[in-house]
Formats: sequence, structure tokens, C-alpha cells
Amino acid sequence: MSRSFQRVSQADAGNLDRAMTAMYGLEAYLVHSGLERSLIELVKIRASHLNGCAYCIDMHTKDARTHGESEQRLYLLAAWQESPFYSERECAALLWTDAVTKVAAGHVPDDTYEAVRQAFSEDELVSLTWAVATINAWNRICIGLRSPVGTYQPVSSLTAADEACCSPRKHASSPESGHLDRGPE
Repeated sequence: MSRSFQRVSQADAGNLDRAMTAMYGLEAYLVHSGLERSLIELVKIRASHLNGCAYCIDMHTKDARTHGESEQRLYLLAAWQESPFYSERECAALLWTDAVTKVAAGHVPDDTYEAVRQAFSEDELVSLTWAVATINAWNRICIGLRSPVGTYQPVSSLTAADEACCSPRKHASSPESGHLDRGPE
């Protein structure tokens, strides 16, 4: 079993492979959703902030940097509402991310939906919702099964990263990678 999940090191590898394949299907959808990669990374980082997932914050800030995101925007993401460095579309995506991630607090109010619809078509809103749902699932997996923080290393090129996103061998020792380091066999 994967040492990437500290709490289930002896679980059935086939079972984990099947579950991870389902998650990769969601990631494959996002890659081809038409949403900007930079927007998806901001959404992933923001939801991970809200959920307190250190593994995913580490992963997605590294990925965002690799693909040209500025340090300033990454630092200010936790206070995006007060920052002038995000576009209207990005602010709408972050508003949606906050509302959907904290669904129990307000059940995604209609005024939030209306504000977000000003920046996103219905099809884009479907994709954005799937992006938020997917990172929330990854956060719960990585926190619950204890993915070791700091072990993730990004792919160096955009083309390789896009191609690898959906591959079962994305990044070594990464719960989101599909590469299941089972140790000595």
C-alpha cells in the first residue's frame, strides 16, 4: 500500500487503486473543462486554506509557482477579498469556492450564485463547482489518511503537467498522483 497515506499503509492496493482512479477521472474532467489552469490552482489553494489541508496547500502553491503564479498573489490568497491583485472573474471563483466549501454555513446563497453568474456561464459554473468539489474531496482524503506534507514535487513544464494530471503516474509519492509507492514488494 502507499506510504503516501500514513494511516492506511497496509490497505488493499487494488482497492486504493480503484478509488484513486475515480479521483483521477475528476481531475481529467477539470483539465479539459475550459477553465484556466491558473484559476483552478487558485480555487484549489483557497479551498485547501479553508479546510486546513497542508499537503494540498504545499502541492498547489508549488504547481501555481511552476506555472507562473506570483508570490504576492499566493501570499494574499487567504485575504483575497481585501486584495486588488485578483480579476473580477478570479474573485467570483473565490467567492464560489468559499461558499461551496463552507456549504453548511450558508448553503450557497442565491446572491452568491447571482454574483458568480456575472463572471461564469452555466457550463463554466458546472466546471467550477466540480473543481471545488474535487479539491474538497482531496483535502478530506489527504487530511484523513495523513499524506506527508512537503513530499510533493511538481512537474516542470506546463505540457508535461497537463498531460500527467490524468495519468496514473503523475508525480512520485503523491496521493493525487496515481503513483502508489508500495515500498519493497
